Amino acid sequence: MKRIGSVLAVAMTAVALQAAAQEYPARPVRAIIAFPPGSGTDVIGRIVTQKVSEYWGQQVVADNRGGAGGSIASAIVAKASPDGYTLLINSNAHAVNPSFYAKLPYDTLKDFVDIGLIARQANVLIVPNSSPHKSLPDFIKAAKAKPKSINFAFAGVGSGTHLNNVKFAMDSGAQFTDVAYKGSGEAILDIIGGRVDAYFTPISAGIGYIQSGKVRALAISTAKRSAQLPNVPTIAESGVPGFDYALWFGLWAPGGTPPAIVNKISKDFTRALEDKATREKAATLGNEFNIMTPPLFAKFVRQQIAESAKVVKAAGITPQ
Repeated sequence: MKRIGSVLAVAMTAVALQAAAQEYPARPVRAIIAFPPGSGTDVIGRIVTQKVSEYWGQQVVADNRGGAGGSIASAIVAKASPDGYTLLINSNAHAVNPSFYAKLPYDTLKDFVDIGLIARQANVLIVPNSSPHKSLPDFIKAAKAKPKSINFAFAGVGSGTHLNNVKFAMDSGAQFTDVAYKGSGEAILDIIGGRVDAYFTPISAGIGYIQSGKVRALAISTAKRSAQLPNVPTIAESGVPGFDYALWFGLWAPGGTPPAIVNKISKDFTRALEDKATREKAATLGNEFNIMTPPLFAKFVRQQIAESAKVVKAAGITPQ
């Protein structure tokens, strides 16, 4: 009888979860964005969640919780109820933080369900219009002539922009003084004001300022030039052979979220990424798409964690 009771309990639980998935979402969904307004993570996150809101007939509420390289947002989602009503939109930082921090308030592998890759994009190195550096070779030459004399902004410890700085310094052989910001918006404003010397901004966050002439773009971080900034050379073209670094953004739910709900979220976010208008809007901001199922994304995240750890170790960065 106990066995029959257990089987019935499991069956009833499965039915309840299936019913919940069919009704989902029955109320607004909260999307925790790991970086401040104006950041690359914020821009692409809002574009996609706006379309998903239309599909669901429920608002996906964007909630920016920047700080600590995205780990503040991750901690909130890790502790949230696993019912699909709290999601995380983060960048490379989610995979980098296990190497940057000696202790996190969550387990990156156990406390989240990997749902999917939202987009990838290049970073672009920008400097103030008043900067004496007209090209990347000029910039590198000056940095080598006076090590650590150039102040290099990054958006949060462990963020994609931070790792971009680390990799660039390693590969170029130059030394910089890193300056931490909470997000791209703040860093770009200080570039415009000449209060910091350089920043690797996600294209989506910086393209408007570049096209309006408020800042000067020196180089693209990926192996290929950006279709949105075709006249800006790559770092590899400009004296650092083989350099290639892409920023990426993903979607997660709290660990334990029912598979049926995870699959629905994945399906509808994929539908949004395949929508022509949404895709074109995101593409104009430098985003590229490589849609992944939850299992493929989980594999990708684990690969990124391992690769990030190698860069952090090679750079001699001590976990904070």
